[in-house]
Amino acid sequence: MVKMKSIPYLLVFFTIVFTACSSSVDTTQLNAEEHFQYAFDLFSEEDYEDALKEFQNIVLQYPGSTVNDDAQYFLSQTYFKREEFLLAAYEYSKLIRDIPGSPFVADAQYMLAESYYQLSPSFQLDQAYTRKAKEEFQAFIDYFPANPLVDAAEKKIDEMNEKLARKEYNNAVIYEKMEYNKAALDYYNSVFEIYHDTPYAPMALYRKIKLLISTDKKPEAVSNMRIFLERYPDSGEREEIVKLYSEIGEGN
Repeated sequence: MVKMKSIPYLLVFFTIVFTACSSSVDTTQLNAEEHFQYAFDLFSEEDYEDALKEFQNIVLQYPGSTVNDDAQYFLSQTYFKREEFLLAAYEYSKLIRDIPGSPFVADAQYMLAESYYQLSPSFQLDQAYTRKAKEEFQAFIDYFPANPLVDAAEKKIDEMNEKLARKEYNNAVIYEKMEYNKAALDYYNSVFEIYHDTPYAPMALYRKIKLLISTDKKPEAVSNMRIFLERYPDSGEREEIVKLYSEIGEGN
């Protein structure tokens, strides 16, 4: 996914290949490119603890060097590999904000979204991270529409929309059972209007219709029946809605 920038890494590799661990290297004797290669080798060997320290040192010591954005990106990647997703998100966003001309920006934007996606919990819990991941994936699509990762981003947005719809639908059902009918209707409306491309949209509209009938709001129920029959001709509840419409549709 990431292409390294043009740096004489091969030459550097031969100068430090004999080292076996971070404690055996005096990084004060290395220039910026050599120091980065050393850190990158640690990262490649999955020595994330030592790699993290070295990438942090490079970012601090060589702010104007040609490897500054490389170090910033792989610092973010190291946090991600360590499953420290909030810290990874912070570092990706720092690269995007502070080095907007970097060739790593597109990958950083995708990985920023991916970091929040990894933090997204099950639907029963608070969905702040889910919404944030969706927002960042959409930003990725908007800014980099030709990127080959756009399809993956769109699929993850669809997945998160379904999770958010399930959350709203579940809230609506709970409020309906508690007989908080206005709140239940508001949530059913939210599912149907905002998450109309998810399987929960017809389910929400169906339950909304039944709730409207049970609370004697027949004209509004009939109006929603028409919408249901138009939009969901293959629904398993279609036959029931047709029957209800024939019973109460006249004059409403």
